[in-house]
Amino acid sequence: MPSAPQSFRPFPENRMLHDLELIQVGKTYEDGTVAVADFDLSVEKGEFVAFLGPSGCGKTTTLRMIAGFETITHGDILIKGRNVSELPPERRPTSMIFQNYALFPHMNVRQNVEYGLAVRGIGKAERRQRAGRILEKLGLSALADKRADRLSGGQRQRIALARGLVVEPDILLLDEPLGALDANLRRVIQNELKLLQKELGITFVFVTHAQSEALGLSDRVVVMSNGKVEQISAPRELYTRPATPFVAGFIGANAIFEGVAASGASGGRCRLDTAFGPMEGTGDGEGLAGRGAIIAVPADALDVHPAGWQGAGPLNHVAGTVLSREVVGHIGHLQIALPGRRPVAVEAHVDKFETLAAGPGDAVVLSWAPERSSVIAA
Repeated sequence: MPSAPQSFRPFPENRMLHDLELIQVGKTYEDGTVAVADFDLSVEKGEFVAFLGPSGCGKTTTLRMIAGFETITHGDILIKGRNVSELPPERRPTSMIFQNYALFPHMNVRQNVEYGLAVRGIGKAERRQRAGRILEKLGLSALADKRADRLSGGQRQRIALARGLVVEPDILLLDEPLGALDANLRRVIQNELKLLQKELGITFVFVTHAQSEALGLSDRVVVMSNGKVEQISAPRELYTRPATPFVAGFIGANAIFEGVAASGASGGRCRLDTAFGPMEGTGDGEGLAGRGAIIAVPADALDVHPAGWQGAGPLNHVAGTVLSREVVGHIGHLQIALPGRRPVAVEAHVDKFETLAAGPGDAVVLSWAPERSSVIAA
């Protein structure tokens, strides 16, 4: 295992303080594998930040470096302006909740919640008082004397949350804490978690592989791939304005067309020459001119018209064939086959497709407004 960095930079006292800062943080294993590369992030007090990405992207490794369970190869980790890069986990003002909850089965609920306080040397009377207070806040007082191995999944998750919060951390770190729950209970706990975070005002850093959790719970999402940060944005911006081809393909259900950026577009627009004809979207027209690029169109930005629809000009329309059409709740889902590429997903409220008579096998035309799509360097 690589040793911790030999030295850490001093920082001026008058610099703006954040609850958490990662400055060029990286992790490289002895065999040369780069787990995390040059991670930069500043988190405000009370912010809810989610790390999102496929398995092996480095999100859990980053969380463990913040907690102190993984050494960093280079960079600095600051909490409220203090460099904690060399401190062991128990001396950092953080608390971590693991996916398996890591409760002690031979202890009762109160003892589990008090454990972190005992490790920090808190006296018995104060431990009991603080544990009782957090159990009451989470509606768990009636379970205080029950053994942890006799609780339901939802109860164990709440106990793990209580144990993380009772030490009054500056930052609560959550490593896929809802992964073991069924879908219905997961939604319930998600709502509780968001409300509790806002009530307590504690900074949450949350690792998940589920887009719905990241986009629904967090103030900002950090999308990672192969150890690198692809984009850090508010959920809506991430969905509507992907910054890289990876994000465009990973978040939501974007229709993606490849081409070469043409010169001449202005006003925040970029024109792309594609195999399906010219397309235009939001982008740096001058900077991308002549370069390979993609245009990403969110599934809910696509309009579907009967075959032969002419529209309002030559841009942003593609002929295809309906593969499937179904309704889930109040959302309509269409799969449209296009020649020479994978099908395109279209999603919208059912009212949007109310007058569309086309079904599987019928020819249709897809269109979209330029301002709803993004042109990104390939």
